[in-house]
Amino acid sequence: MSAGSRQRVASVARALALLDEVAGSDTGLGVNELARRIGVNASTASRLLGTLEEGGFVERSPDGPYRLGLKFVALSDRVLGRLDVRERARPWLTWLVEETGETATLSVPGGGEAITVDFVPSSSSVVSMARLGRPSVAHATAAGKVMLAFGTPGRAGDRAATDELTAFTSRTITDPGALAAELEAVRTWGIAEAVGEREPDLNALAVPVIGRGDELLAILGLQGPAARLPASTRRALRAPLRRAASELGRSLGGPG
Repeated sequence: MSAGSRQRVASVARALALLDEVAGSDTGLGVNELARRIGVNASTASRLLGTLEEGGFVERSPDGPYRLGLKFVALSDRVLGRLDVRERARPWLTWLVEETGETATLSVPGGGEAITVDFVPSSSSVVSMARLGRPSVAHATAAGKVMLAFGTPGRAGDRAATDELTAFTSRTITDPGALAAELEAVRTWGIAEAVGEREPDLNALAVPVIGRGDELLAILGLQGPAARLPASTRRALRAPLRRAASELGRSLGGPG
């Protein structure tokens, strides 16, 4: 590791230490006191606090003490919201499996990807198992297409989809124009499909769970063996999947 890399890591560690000290004070702390507490000189503490203030992580009145900034309110709301989504989604995942007989999945946006955070497996003898913590492949999965269509503003999802369109099977969409057209259809109909695009014998559907302000909170999906999910069956699965996503979104303060 270079000296520059070590210095950057040390700076992050000092910034985190500053945040811990500010968080522990009810009245706020000044630059000199914060510098003393984390063992740096006042000019170093001042530079770190200036960066944190620009990011909204700390704030102060003119020449007053530093307090935690409103950025933490937004971040904590997102974290708590995700926990709430999983808790509230679980009954709907169970309901979807009972209604459809297929594996139901819950994904949440994270780092520009859709991450699987919960699932209920099918009761069938041939089961399609989801993997917790597994990021979706944006252009080759139903959940990933929902993320591209609804998780980024405007046409940003279309642009992101052109970064790298790797072929996983013969059915994977690798043409940027074809994917852009599919994402437009996903926005229009509110549902995405992946038919043997990541794994040759796996078909899936996914719909967005929309919260307040039209924010993409989560993605509900159904998946199963391709032989059990031909086009006619996938069409029949759309209604229960949309109902579950609508009711879950409404319970989280969305339009439903």
